[in-house]
Amino acid sequence: MSVNITFLGGSGTVTGSKYLVRHADQCVLVDCGLFQGYKQLRLRNWTPLPLAPDQVDAVLLTHAHLDHSGYLPLLAKEGFSGHVWASRGTKDLCQILWPDSGHIQEEDALFANRHALSKHSPALPLYTRQDAQQALPLIKAVDFGKVITPLPGWKATFSAAGHILGASSILLEVAGRRILFSGDLGRPDDLIMNPPDAAPQADTVLIESTYGDRIHPQDNLLSELAPALARVAKRGGVAVVPVFAVGRAQALLHAIHLLKMKGEIPSSLPIFLDSPMAVHTTHLFENHPGEHRLSRQDTYALTHSATMVNSTDESRALASRHGPMVILSASGMATGGRVLHHLAHYAGDHRNMIVLTGYQAPGTRGDTLAHAAQSVRIHGRDVSVNAEVVQLQSASAHADANQLLVWLRTMPEAPSQVYVVHGEPGPADTLRSRIKRELGWRAMVPEHGSTWPT
Repeated sequence: MSVNITFLGGSGTVTGSKYLVRHADQCVLVDCGLFQGYKQLRLRNWTPLPLAPDQVDAVLLTHAHLDHSGYLPLLAKEGFSGHVWASRGTKDLCQILWPDSGHIQEEDALFANRHALSKHSPALPLYTRQDAQQALPLIKAVDFGKVITPLPGWKATFSAAGHILGASSILLEVAGRRILFSGDLGRPDDLIMNPPDAAPQADTVLIESTYGDRIHPQDNLLSELAPALARVAKRGGVAVVPVFAVGRAQALLHAIHLLKMKGEIPSSLPIFLDSPMAVHTTHLFENHPGEHRLSRQDTYALTHSATMVNSTDESRALASRHGPMVILSASGMATGGRVLHHLAHYAGDHRNMIVLTGYQAPGTRGDTLAHAAQSVRIHGRDVSVNAEVVQLQSASAHADANQLLVWLRTMPEAPSQVYVVHGEPGPADTLRSRIKRELGWRAMVPEHGSTWPT
């Protein structure tokens, strides 16, 4: 019998990755992410999947970022009870990310109800912190390179993808078909993460395309960040840095530490990491020494070079401090979390700075800021943006277009089909065209909800 894939997310967009692989009467979901960004995408989180959650037999996760894993607490809440297979790093991170996601959704619903910001009465969270906690025992840890059997007759092998702790590419084998899911691929020259493993042989490949139409600049993170932080320190301002709590927060902390050691920014410049999730993630680097480039001394500096802010009272107290200082706070696209309060407080002052550190999905506040908007809407009101906005071009944790093609070329032989996923329409189609032209491989960009053979 045939094996096919239904693209339930991550198609024509960089969020909501969900790929349903069917064979006979069995269904495996590879990734189970939340949609983020534009409202019409976020509304998909409330739309039921085309099959009941209890009909999904198993889930495989490429990594822990919420656009790849954050729908799982809802899937479990609605009836899924199978195993969730993930690398050890991904399992550790999900224990941090999922409860935090549930908590933020509860807080957002409370805020919307308190200020009558929702058309629904009452506004409800997709899932709660308790829902997330109850889903965590479903996760089964997998070692890189070890073949597992998620279901009878199915095999899966996880390999390191760089990007963040635990990030994986997954080779899924069933009914004689070999399907390779790239997951989010890291950069071979990433400041803190090891490069991705080579691609194994497969019949069908799903390749991410976040940067499918772009090449990363020659500048590195240190050379971009140094003049920006030096400027804001000289004028006594506050740099608010929206960061992804997993990955970019740690890369920025390491970069700032190196810049202080080199004397390129004042060693006395106060640094605050205001995200409990980022604080907990930072400590995880000590538990996964083989997955990153950091030495024991580097990981020690990672956890000691900034003031770790945990409580909401400590976070609020930052508003009473004077600059210069740097506040790193989640979320990285300013879609939620404590960074919104800092942006609301500091964006109006021209002495201050907003530093964007990674890809900003269309429809997010980060994207609005990146396009030089004069105001940004936060918690129901328009906040003037007079602060200097700096978008770092070298901070991305994703491979660029050339690096994606290099990774594909590591396959021993050409696959029969490539599906270009996890990218906006422009970047996805550009990468599709390059794969066809430069590699001579069959490639297409599947539409959301479509089903195709392997």
